[in-house]
Amino acid sequence: MPSRKPNWKSNDNVAAGRGATVQQFFATVGGDKLEIQVAPWGEGHLKVNGSEIARVNDAKDRRQAFRDLEQHANRYLNASGVNSAPFTIPAAKAKLLEDKKGLIVGIANENSIAWGCAKAFRAFGAEVAVTYLNDKARKYVEPLARQLDSPIVMPLDVNVPGQMEAVFKAIADEWGKLDFLVHSIAFSPKDALQGRVVDVNRAGFLTTMDVSCWTFIRMAHLAEPLMRKGGTLFTMTYYGSQMVVKNYNIMGVAKAALESAVRYLAAELGPKGIRVHAISPGPLATRAASGIPEFDALLEKAKAKAPTKSLVSIDDVGVATAFLAHDAARLITGETLYIDGGYHIID
Repeated sequence: MPSRKPNWKSNDNVAAGRGATVQQFFATVGGDKLEIQVAPWGEGHLKVNGSEIARVNDAKDRRQAFRDLEQHANRYLNASGVNSAPFTIPAAKAKLLEDKKGLIVGIANENSIAWGCAKAFRAFGAEVAVTYLNDKARKYVEPLARQLDSPIVMPLDVNVPGQMEAVFKAIADEWGKLDFLVHSIAFSPKDALQGRVVDVNRAGFLTTMDVSCWTFIRMAHLAEPLMRKGGTLFTMTYYGSQMVVKNYNIMGVAKAALESAVRYLAAELGPKGIRVHAISPGPLATRAASGIPEFDALLEKAKAKAPTKSLVSIDDVGVATAFLAHDAARLITGETLYIDGGYHIID
């Protein structure tokens, strides 16, 4: 098997050394072509097979920017494996979700858990509406939305009043119904996330809970009238909700609240045929995870500890989530489904 560690080579056609503006580095690992581009003032980006998957804006210099992006590249390779398939919608033998229509919230790029879900739902025949955070994110999400043939592509920043309601109104106008919703967003201010739980200030706590938990409750409220014939609501959680995970900190508290909300929503909406689930993947090298210190060590621990001795992929998460939206799972609700190779069962 080829090495998972990229052997970076500089682009000799781009100026290097003192006074250079931008430097480029390339590596090929298996079937993946990686490119890092960094500027002296600490900005840079990482591309895999021509698509940007990571960016840094505030490194202290070019060297730190390169090191940060190199870590992202290593996470990508460890998570997806060498010779990974290109980012395409997988083929499915049966259109199990044909005529189903759903909303996917949280796609940032091709490494997002939400993208894995969107691909799976589309492969099984569902129509998918997607959102992007802001204009900066739009250029990354719109090409993915085109792969999905998404009829609805809209901005959704949950901190902007009215945007959430506008998305659900567009769905009501376009489809008149909603069969599933995937809520794959979470946020905590850096000082709150990287500090001790006992030290978190009120503003940091409220922001973390608002974005990571309350927005799912609010989306459930807006989805309810569109699910007249039933449906399924999904949100993303993590093992740190149940056990203390180093550096997960206040996000663990928020995810515990989110899982509790799932159970209460399942009880309240069950009589209407609306099922509610929390999906708990193992650690994944996503953009959101880049804010967690020592995340590489967490990936290595998960791979070593899991009974399957492998890391989960966004496609693993997507297929399992899509299954729960099928009518065959109509009597499964209120669950926290672990997709982690069995990591959570090992002491």
